[in-house]
Amino acid sequence: MLTTLTCAWANLRTRRHLFAGAFVAVALGVALVASMGLGLAAAADPPVGKPQRFAAQPVVVMPHDTLTVEVDRGPHRAHDSKKIPHPQPVDKELLRELAELGTVHRDHLAPDAVGVDASAAAVRELVGDRAQVLTGAARRLADPGAERDVQAVVAVRAMLGTAGGVSAFVAVFVTASTFAFVVALRRREFGLLRLAGATPGRVRRQLFTEALAVGVAASATGCVLGSWGAPLLARALIDNGIAPPWFTVSGTGTPQSTSGTSWTSWTSWGSWSYWTSWPFQLAFWTGLFVAVAGAWAASRRAGRIGPMEALWDADADTDAMPWSRRIVGAALLALGLGLTVHTLWTDPSALLKRKTYTTQPMILITAAAALAPLLVRPVLRLIRLPGAIGLLVRENAAASVRRTAAVAAPVLVTVALAGSLMGSAESVSAAKSQEANEQSNVQIIATGHHLSLTRRPVPGVATVSPSASTAVFVREEGTSLVRSEARAVSDPAALAATSRLPVVSGDLRHLDDRSIVVNEEWEHHRVGDRLTVWLGDGRRTTLRIAAVLARGTGDNGAYVTMANAGAAPVDRIDVRLTPDASPATVTDALRAATSGHDVRVRTAAAWLDATHPRVKPQTRQGMLLLLGIALTYTAISLAGTQLMAASVRDGELRALRRAGATRAQVRWMLAGEALVAVTAGTALGLAVTALNLGGLAAALGLLSPESGAGAGARAGLEAGVVMPWGVVGSAVGVCAVVAVGAGVLGAGWGRRNRVGG
Repeated sequence: MLTTLTCAWANLRTRRHLFAGAFVAVALGVALVASMGLGLAAAADPPVGKPQRFAAQPVVVMPHDTLTVEVDRGPHRAHDSKKIPHPQPVDKELLRELAELGTVHRDHLAPDAVGVDASAAAVRELVGDRAQVLTGAARRLADPGAERDVQAVVAVRAMLGTAGGVSAFVAVFVTASTFAFVVALRRREFGLLRLAGATPGRVRRQLFTEALAVGVAASATGCVLGSWGAPLLARALIDNGIAPPWFTVSGTGTPQSTSGTSWTSWTSWGSWSYWTSWPFQLAFWTGLFVAVAGAWAASRRAGRIGPMEALWDADADTDAMPWSRRIVGAALLALGLGLTVHTLWTDPSALLKRKTYTTQPMILITAAAALAPLLVRPVLRLIRLPGAIGLLVRENAAASVRRTAAVAAPVLVTVALAGSLMGSAESVSAAKSQEANEQSNVQIIATGHHLSLTRRPVPGVATVSPSASTAVFVREEGTSLVRSEARAVSDPAALAATSRLPVVSGDLRHLDDRSIVVNEEWEHHRVGDRLTVWLGDGRRTTLRIAAVLARGTGDNGAYVTMANAGAAPVDRIDVRLTPDASPATVTDALRAATSGHDVRVRTAAAWLDATHPRVKPQTRQGMLLLLGIALTYTAISLAGTQLMAASVRDGELRALRRAGATRAQVRWMLAGEALVAVTAGTALGLAVTALNLGGLAAALGLLSPESGAGAGARAGLEAGVVMPWGVVGSAVGVCAVVAVGAGVLGAGWGRRNRVGG
């Protein structure tokens, strides 16, 4: 054991140029995971703000805003709860009883809660389970911005969860491949050790010890870097409009301000509990495990081969890809394609959901990366370069397939991530936008809060359809309470005249106070069936299905009448004009005739552009931030791989110089090899992107409804898929610059390399 430790320490010192790349890969990967974990921890326990609306009252009474329903959980009964959008106000009888305890303060702008000047115990005893009683910091829940803050935190959690998963995927892949490449570069050394009498077990123990030492040091360094980078991540989320301004993450980069004081506290990051929290535990042990696993997988092969075979394999990549890796890669490829086909067959709408199109492509990306050494050779055969240097570049890349694959694989992952994530998001948004455009049959739309039109008719207006946003809840399969977004209309005939909804069966004009319009995604969707639903204010009722809509891209919600919307205010008025009306004139007239808060009267095209952009700004900024982090990590790791590869090519490059190659020719060759590897990775990444976007295109085609009347005519299929060439091109450009620069500079700075003259 002591001999193994001594040899490992000596190798770490003498081959630090090799282990530096592995150290950086592990440290940065751990830093990414730790930063994302700290962000998720902060979002899971956000700071509680001070109450604003009833700050002077010790007790606040507000109606219940959650719906709780009994559901089946295996052999037992459980409760499932959902937040309702329009809770019923505190009833008048309870208000009279509260007035006997103390003064009741009302907010006439938002009469959904009251403040009471009385003791909390007395109020709780009086109210019982008829309403919520809030005291202390919980009074913040009655503020108008409380729900907005909750939604903002949910968005941050979703974004950080996605970013954490993608970052962990990139970090694990790059770290494992970097360690495997380090072992591959030392094949000659292992051959000499075996020739000198070292047993396979001795070689494996030495590699394991080296990987353990590098993994521990790099993981600890990565945790420190993650603590420093987490506040920077929070600031980036705020600057890009993803997180609210009050969102903070504790770390060594910024001190945490205490409320009500001007001094800062550094005790959080200096405590033992901070460094042993779950984000650091997850990041540290993940980095250590991946480092050891990457070295162990490669060391098994190094220990199995004989000494002469190892020496021969060091000069020629005769078996660059073991059968175990081929089997794993093929299995992942079959799994990825099989999941796509299965989803298309059973539920094509699932491919349009963000959780699916951000996670499922990882399987195909991993499969392609695992099979990279096998796939690189056919791609290289397709590349034709002019001149002697071009021939040398291609043959070097094909002969050293391990080195080429080590450079191509990170590029593959980056291109496939950029193309699949951004392409899927833009394609889904484009399909939703076109579907909304096809379903609209109006020229002007008024939006705002508590809208109403004067009773006096507006010249040029043929049909007016006011509606309100609400929701309905249904217990599906007895196991879960499902919320469905809905719109409440006052006139079903006007709805039919101002829209081209993809009606599969039934008739929109048959909608009344005792019926509902659903879509095919509902468990029960047959016209005439009766459903037990809960309305937006929590009331339970039974409604008959009047019509069924096609599933579409997921935005075809339910429709009810105003009688089943509770206190939901009118927030949209769709206006259809007469054939000879002037849109500009009618728009001005509607502005004068419409009352409410934040009233905006726009053309239907302007409203669609504002509410159905190609990609929501927050979503786009979040994905660009995620891809930027992954690209930065990949670029640094790519540079490390190139520097490691250059450090063992001294003899090869000296031989070229002695054979008559000039310094410029050698540098052109190195740059060409880097570009060929980047090109191969780009081609493979685009192939994976094509598979992922192809599955999405098939889903859009299956979900595009057919209608004899032309309603919703194949909106998704016509929209097609969107390839984000700008994002992909930028990623490829960065990878090419880094690969070429690191490859040329790495060879030029080698101490024993005489390329520099």
